[in-house]
Amino acid sequence: MDANNNNIDDQTELRARGNWNELKGKAKQQWGHLTDDDLDYAEGKQDEWFGRLQHKTGQTVDEIKDWFHRNF
Repeated sequence: MDANNNNIDDQTELRARGNWNELKGKAKQQWGHLTDDDLDYAEGKQDEWFGRLQHKTGQTVDEIKDWFHRNF
């Protein structure tokens, strides 16, 4: 079923959102000063998002990407 008509099966979407919420929690544990707003990802603004995380964490974009890949 696709209740919100975004061409993604509702079960798949719920699972992805649950995984993202879990990953955000891990990121907040890793970098304790990150907020929900810092981790709010907007499609099409990936560079801005990574820049914000880079500024807040003091790590390079590659280090941040590696962390997300290892923890996903």
